[in-house]
Amino acid sequence: MIGLISATSAGAAARDRLAVAWPDRTRVYEGPVGEAVRAAFAECEQLVCFLATGAVVRLLAPLLGDKAADPGVVCVDEGGRFAVSLVGGHGGGANELAAGVGRVLGATPVVTTATDAVGLPGLDTLGLPVEGAVAAVSRALLDGEPVALETEVSWPLPALPVAVSGSYTVRLTDRLVEPGEREAVLRPPTLVIGVGASTGAPVEEVLGLVTTTLREAGLSGRSVAELATVDAKAGEPGIVGAAERLGVPLVTYSAGELAAVEVPNPSEAPLAAVGTPSVAEAAALVRGGELVVPKRKSRRADAGPARATCAVVRRPGRGRLAVVGLGPGARDLLTPRAEAELRRASVVVGLDQYVDQIRDLLRPGTRVLESGLGAEEERARTAVAEARRGHAVALIGSGDAGVYAMASPALAEASDDIDVVGVPGVTAALAAGAILGAPLGHDHVSISLSDLHTPWEVIERRVRAAAEADLVVTFYNPRSRGRDWQLPKALAILAGHREPTTPVGVVRNASRPDESSLLTTLAALDPATVDMMTVVTVGNTATCDIAGRMVTPRGYRWQEDSR
Repeated sequence: MIGLISATSAGAAARDRLAVAWPDRTRVYEGPVGEAVRAAFAECEQLVCFLATGAVVRLLAPLLGDKAADPGVVCVDEGGRFAVSLVGGHGGGANELAAGVGRVLGATPVVTTATDAVGLPGLDTLGLPVEGAVAAVSRALLDGEPVALETEVSWPLPALPVAVSGSYTVRLTDRLVEPGEREAVLRPPTLVIGVGASTGAPVEEVLGLVTTTLREAGLSGRSVAELATVDAKAGEPGIVGAAERLGVPLVTYSAGELAAVEVPNPSEAPLAAVGTPSVAEAAALVRGGELVVPKRKSRRADAGPARATCAVVRRPGRGRLAVVGLGPGARDLLTPRAEAELRRASVVVGLDQYVDQIRDLLRPGTRVLESGLGAEEERARTAVAEARRGHAVALIGSGDAGVYAMASPALAEASDDIDVVGVPGVTAALAAGAILGAPLGHDHVSISLSDLHTPWEVIERRVRAAAEADLVVTFYNPRSRGRDWQLPKALAILAGHREPTTPVGVVRNASRPDESSLLTTLAALDPATVDMMTVVTVGNTATCDIAGRMVTPRGYRWQEDSR
């Protein structure tokens, strides 16, 4: 929950705007400001104070404790011009909160943490436990000193400006190692603990077995991703309690799923009890990985029979492929989610001209793999291959990545061995529609006139179907030097079903500095004025020109009523 505090009517007005925008995330604290700040600090994960920074500093000073646990605090001036990340920029999420407040209020986010100021990811913001000389290594990265990255396990990290060797080190490992004097150790959640337990096994016995097993195997408890067991033990107090104390989720599988897993140490006892010859090993292995510690049994102080078993599997991080739509070209039409994915990626793959649009957003150390026109399948294969190597990859395209862009070839190439995320973008049709007016107000279709990948016979059949169905049609790839007859042919097909006065919108380079647009008619459009940078939108029988704007009514009743 985000606590909102203000002292004046001007601050309250901005506060209320934020409360309306985030109704489920915010709580307004009324009353004396000092009491409100203290209450919100104790009860909320984050605070937004619409007060002077000096006043907030004085109010917060007695409350501050551990930066890893304190709430993130953002201070907004009463004019709503600036959102200052004041406390907990990383750990408390105040930097991200300041950006969010800025988007809602139109304020400028002010972030002063050193890594964010120069575009570097903070080692404590990677979503992984980190220990060791974090401040010293971060300082070395900021100063441009050589910092080596040692990866003992695969994990999709964002870009880091690391060298092959250096006097400072970022070490990615799940082993129980003591960080060196100039070393920061990142703990990826690679370990899965399979657990079995007899009915009534105490939590101390289950937890003791797990922690002892990890320690003796030289593995870090901070890299445990989850405890896993059979469905029949989902409510077993000893197992549930162990997961809670370790701070990890408890995942369960059916006996049938576990019985299908080949294990080195099957047993008759669990088969008779819960219907599978293995619980600990099978639960750890069911989703793949390397068995690093086979089944072990607990030891009781009273020498009684073991009541718990566990096994440990290392499950390397899956590579991540984000297919990102950049929008039509204008920076303010690039979505925040797309920008976040670009900053998260360690590898960016894309057409050279699209890479140029967003190169300034990439973090130092990002590897860029760019190529020219006509290499879509090659770019898709490259992006998937990089993700399979365990990297965080962003495959970029213009507009929406799923519309005549890179999502289709990428997903055709990818299998279930990597994680794939789609990031939508503003399409050329939508950008052009906004410029023209409201041509897509009713049913519409987009058709590419390029026959490089689709036979013209198929394209023509689709144009005829759209014409007969009275759909508004947006033509992508309408005309090039080598393809100058397809657009006239498509327009002629539409003309057989629509009046010559049907509105037609032509937009070139929508949202870019050299944007141009024309509202004409089906009879008056000159195809020779159209090129590959143009989107052509042909209205249906209800589309009209209203005050120079192309409008397709949502329904036809109002048009009939007005006659």
